[in-house]
Amino acid sequence: PQLSRGSIVRALFIHSLRGVFGLGRSAKSKVLPVGLFSLMCIPAVVLAVVTVILAGQGALTEPPLPYARYAMVMQAVLAIFVAVQAPQAVSLDLRFNTLPLYLSRPVQRIDYVVAKYAALAAGVFILLAVPLLVMYVGALLAEFPAGPQTADLLFAFAGAALFSLVLSGISLVIASLTPRRGFGIAGIITVLALSFAVVTALQGLIGFEQGDMTTAGWLGLFSPMTLVDGVQVWAFGAESSVPAAPQDDATGFVFTLVTLVVIAGCFGTLVRRYRKVRL
Repeated sequence: PQLSRGSIVRALFIHSLRGVFGLGRSAKSKVLPVGLFSLMCIPAVVLAVVTVILAGQGALTEPPLPYARYAMVMQAVLAIFVAVQAPQAVSLDLRFNTLPLYLSRPVQRIDYVVAKYAALAAGVFILLAVPLLVMYVGALLAEFPAGPQTADLLFAFAGAALFSLVLSGISLVIASLTPRRGFGIAGIITVLALSFAVVTALQGLIGFEQGDMTTAGWLGLFSPMTLVDGVQVWAFGAESSVPAAPQDDATGFVFTLVTLVVIAGCFGTLVRRYRKVRL
């Protein structure tokens, strides 16, 4: 029996999510995502072990690294992950013209976008959430108060969700513009790495050299990583990982609004992009 539209979208989501981690593909396709996942987890394991040991010696009263900062500390791994997996999710379908096969079933182009966006965002969230859970377990084993640690973890999960949606949206938009996987990877890496480098450099120059922290904080709007970091600082009381963060409530509100606009804009751009794809 032919499956319903919802069942097809769920199947495409699961298939795409598995593909994000190389599952169901050749051993060669698993090397990079599994390697990057391991790189994300290893520092968390080390931090958890150090936390337990030092807390047992009375040298620590809280985890050495706040949960909400982990994404920023590991941003290079995150950028490589989305740069590789976004083209894997959409560019190959354009190159080999497999979209007509999906649309031969009762599924719309917007369903394809929803499934791919959700799959990549879920993959990035898993990449962030597992190390956070490892650090959380280490904090509990170190007998830190469970209530504050749980609250901090939930805030970090909210930040991880925002990172996942923003990075996945931007990466998919770039990847959808070319059927060449290599071009997509290069474009995503350039946008994420260059924007962060330029913004943080200007923040350091304007904030520390000229003493204008307000203007330096506003510059965080122009990089995906600093944008979400600013939301975490304002909304969740997280410690900033960049030279300058939002300095007041008005700036923090704008950061949050821009983040939501970026997510919605990326989704809308993808929908328009796939409406124009010729079958």
